Amino acid sequence: MIHHVELYVSNLKQSTQFWGWLLNELGYQLYQEWDQGISWKYQDTYLVFVQAKEKHLKAGFHRARVGLNHLAFHAKSKEQVDALTNELKYKGINILYHDRHPYAGGKNHYAVYFEDPDRIKVELVAPNNGTS
Repeated sequence: MIHHVELYVSNLKQSTQFWGWLLNELGYQLYQEWDQGISWKYQDTYLVFVQAKEKHLKAGFHRARVGLNHLAFHAKSKEQVDALTNELKYKGINILYHDRHPYAGGKNHYAVYFEDPDRIKVELVAPNNGTS
């Protein structure tokens, strides 16, 4: 079981807006907040976002480099995936693999893929009830 995941971000304010909305929709609660960071918790696991220092910002993030590729979250249902997809579109957040959405992960994998403000890929996956 993962205890927590900590991500450094380029703009804490932007990341807080993006992740706060999404994580609240997924049932996370605000857990900690300080000048250079914020976290949300769901049960015993929490996600931490920390402002990267200026000297580390230039390289930026790219999911094809060594390290994190993406974060995937459980959705409650296909309907929740659809509702959040609509909200992402409304907010102007780019849906990845839109030509294969919602089956970009395969015919039995109902999900939406998108990016956070630092272009970290995020996936929201519906439960597979055998009818996909």
